[in-house]
Amino acid sequence: MKGKRIALLWLLPFALFYIAFQLAPLIWVAGNSFWSDVNSRWGIDNYHDILTSPFYLQAIRFSLDISFWSSVYGLLISLVAGYSLHQLGNGRFHRFMMAFTNMTSNFAGVPLAFAFIILLGLNGCLTLLMRHYGLASGFRLFSRDGMILIYTWFQIPLGVLLLFPAFEGLRKEWQESAALLGAGRWHYWRLIALPVLSPALLGTFVILLANALGAYATIYALTSGNFNVVPVRIAALVSGDISLDPYMGSALAMLLVVLLTVITVVQQYLVRRSYLAAGRS
Repeated sequence: MKGKRIALLWLLPFALFYIAFQLAPLIWVAGNSFWSDVNSRWGIDNYHDILTSPFYLQAIRFSLDISFWSSVYGLLISLVAGYSLHQLGNGRFHRFMMAFTNMTSNFAGVPLAFAFIILLGLNGCLTLLMRHYGLASGFRLFSRDGMILIYTWFQIPLGVLLLFPAFEGLRKEWQESAALLGAGRWHYWRLIALPVLSPALLGTFVILLANALGAYATIYALTSGNFNVVPVRIAALVSGDISLDPYMGSALAMLLVVLLTVITVVQQYLVRRSYLAAGRS
């Protein structure tokens, strides 16, 4: 009993830190989201304005579109990359690649935007090179496709780090047994490997989706806040010189929290079903 009390005392600083920097700001944002600065009253006016405004609905649609596709592409690439790293074993090259992946997972924000401007901007080195050889297409870095490309880039290292441990659950004997029974590689992955990896895939997808939905620095540095997504709109409402309305920004932030909560609940339900299906089999 005494040992549990000592352990609780050691957890007290973490609990205070969590309350001060997680729960308290969330409660403050949730409470202020119901105050309308325009109408000077409490209520759901901010939520009504957001859900009936084509401008804010466009921001939500763009955020979901970019986040979903960048998470899908990032997950698929991370699946292949994680499996390849797993197949390398524990050699020197494997350790180098894991260290490199860990390092590049922090390469985001302003440095990433600056790097892509140098490479694929209107006068980027790769853009000029492709234009010189007649390979220039209709791709533009500052468009929807450009945003998806950049988001996918910083999703890949995080996806690899999250998916790599899941491959330890795949036993080599399963593939050998499947091959002895006449199953090809595609049947092995479709019927054995992917069902086993499905909880990790779903969990990683949700984390990548949340990571993309909350990304702010990269897209702001790249477009100077001219691309209409939810984090840019929240920042403009909280710290803007023209459209300053932190209460509307709080309502937008709460809608983002609700959206992520719904996605997480659905993900947990699907993971639970996949575990139950695996247990029955």
